Amino acid sequence: MPEAKARAGETRDEIGELIGLLKAYLLQETVAPLKEIARSLAFGIGAAIMFGVAGVLSLVALLRALQAETGSLFAGEWSWAPYGLTAIAGLILLGLAAFLTLNKKGAEL
Repeated sequence: MPEAKARAGETRDEIGELIGLLKAYLLQETVAPLKEIARSLAFGIGAAIMFGVAGVLSLVALLRALQAETGSLFAGEWSWAPYGLTAIAGLILLGLAAFLTLNKKGAEL
């Protein structure tokens, strides 16, 4: 009988150890990588927002510079030209961003 009790105690210890190992393994293989992914995703979203704001502000600055600093060049019938040039610059920026996003070599820079 004492042997049966000793084996039962050893079995309980082994089961407890197995459960502890499984918990540690699950934490290591699921929670830790998810935290890393979440951290990278948050950094990427923040950077995208900042680059978007910077792009909009740069385009507004370009528009105001074209309107104010070109004198009478864009006066009268050509008053639409600063808006057109700014729109073209915006499309170029979007194209560049798309190219760098889709190009694998650009992503490695």
